[in-house]
Amino acid sequence: MRKIKLELTFPGKFKDEPIICELCKKFNIILKIMEASFSTDTGWAIITLEGDEKELTKSLDYIKEKGIEIREN
Repeated sequence: MRKIKLELTFPGKFKDEPIICELCKKFNIILKIMEASFSTDTGWAIITLEGDEKELTKSLDYIKEKGIEIREN
């Protein structure tokens, strides 16, 4: 199992979408929210993802496909 720490920046269009919840349901990962802040214009979250390499890769691809900015810490 591998653990990665990410900072995500969400465009305002995702304010009503359960992106983080979807990550937990779609992929076999453990997700922990370290810190987050959301408004109607934008949002950000610092999270950790833990899982096998294949599931982490699929979850990162999913986030990128949505157009969410990712910075790996």
